[in-house]
Order: sequence, then C-alpha cells, then structure tokens
Amino acid sequence: MTLAFPAAFPDPGEIPADQPVAIGSEAHKRLFCRTLFATFNPYKPAVIDWPKLDPGTRKIVTSLPIWDIAVQTENRAGLFVASYGDLVDDPILKVAVELDAFEERRHRYVLANMVEAYGIKLAPEPAYPRPRDPEWAFTRIGYSECIDSFFAFGLFEAARRTGFFPPELIDTFEPVIHEEGRHILFFVNWAAWHRRTMPFWRRPWFELKVLAIWACLIWERIGIASNTAHGAQDSNFTVNGAGQLGVDLSAAELMDICLSENDRRLAVYDKRLLRPTFVPGVVRFVRCFLRPKQP
Repeated sequence: MTLAFPAAFPDPGEIPADQPVAIGSEAHKRLFCRTLFATFNPYKPAVIDWPKLDPGTRKIVTSLPIWDIAVQTENRAGLFVASYGDLVDDPILKVAVELDAFEERRHRYVLANMVEAYGIKLAPEPAYPRPRDPEWAFTRIGYSECIDSFFAFGLFEAARRTGFFPPELIDTFEPVIHEEGRHILFFVNWAAWHRRTMPFWRRPWFELKVLAIWACLIWERIGIASNTAHGAQDSNFTVNGAGQLGVDLSAAELMDICLSENDRRLAVYDKRLLRPTFVPGVVRFVRCFLRPKQP
C-alpha cells in the first residue's frame, strides 16, 4: 500500500484564543479538527534512518514480545478508523478521521521498517475484516489508545532515563509517541462532541456501547486474553512492560512517570480541549495506596 495524504487540509476557520468554546458546539468540532491538522508531521517511514545498535541493545530490542501484536494492532486500528470515516458526512470531520486512519497505518509501516532493519521475524499477519459496526470499532480503538498511550508515555520516558534505548532510537520513535498524544486528544473531544450532537434517542445505546467496550478492554488488560508466561504475544505490554524492558521501577514510580509524562505531553495543546481523564484518574487513585520502593 502506498501511503499518501493531501498536503492541504480544509480550513476550519480561526477560533480566537480568548473565545470560550462550548463542548459539543460547532466551534468545538472545528477546534479539535484544526488541532489535528495543525500538528500533522509529514514524515515518511521509508526514509527513516534507523540507528545502529550495539549487540546487547539489539538483542534486547529484538527479543521484546511485542512486535507481532504491535504491527497487527496498528493495521487493525487503521482499518477501524477508516471504516468510521466512510460514514462521516461532515467534510471537516471526515478529513480529520481520515488523517487519523492514515497515521495509524503509517505507524504500522514505521514498525514494519524497524523490524526489518533489525532482523526481527514477524508472524504472518491475519486477514482484517471490516467491522460490522464502524462506530463501535472507532470508539474501541479510541479508548484502547487512551489506555495504551498513557502507559507508553511513561515507559518511553523510563527507557530514555535509564538509557535502555539509545538516544538515537528515542529520537526516531518520538514522532510516533507524539502522534499517539494527538490521537487520544482528538478522540476524547470527538467522543464528547459526538455525545452532544447525536439524537437524544441514540445516547443510551451509545453509552451501553461504551460500557461494553470498557469491559472488553479491561478483560484484555488483566491478562485473560494473552499470557507472555506461556510464550504468547503481549497485548498488555504497555501496562506491565517496565519489567520486560529491564527497567527497575516500582509500580508507584512507574505511575508517577506515566502521570507526569501524560500531563506534559498533553499540556502543549489548546486548554479549551478536553483531555483523557479516566485512566489518569484511576491511576492517581491507585497511586494513593502505594509507597515508592525503598532503596
């Protein structure tokens, strides 16, 4: 597949910084779409210069139990987001969703090029049927990324601080991590806008969908769906990945890093936009009962 996206985006119009924006309003929609457009990075996966790794680092990186599931997840995410984009009539929102799908697919190519550069063997990819309910699929991908990105921010920073990954590899992956922040910001604002603009009679059904999606995601992430102890790929890696990265952090320390990085990465965007609150809120609550590891 050739990755291409138009160089020009539709102009949602200026929204003065001092203008209040009501959640669910036309201005709100234009603001979160405009933010996605304005922060687009046109890098091309094919021209990324992957840094050479010393033998020890290369062995650790290639042995991580995540690459198959990571590539498959990004491919599935691109399909699910694009399927919802096919249903969107609003011209500005449609292009924003299409851009989101493009970036998800681009992540797949970044990962595929990386594993090829470092000689990582991947299992054959399964077929990806189009979802029967595109709204469900898009919503599930969005909330899943809210979980995974929160922990990925912390793991990425922990790997940087400890020197687990060399600075060159950190710099190479930074655009992908940056995009994950953009995606969850776009999603939570879309979800809030979508709730307020859908017909009243559809809202109970949508909320039931959301509850079912959270139940599925929690079920996956408590380790029922996969178990690395038995050699399976780990869809729960972003939650328990510190140990697999060889980073010696207590749960409290990792939570602190995740919370700090989540706040830092999302602080750069317009203050009138919503931020994800559920996962950071749960982690802050759990963190109250944990003590840092004693030296």
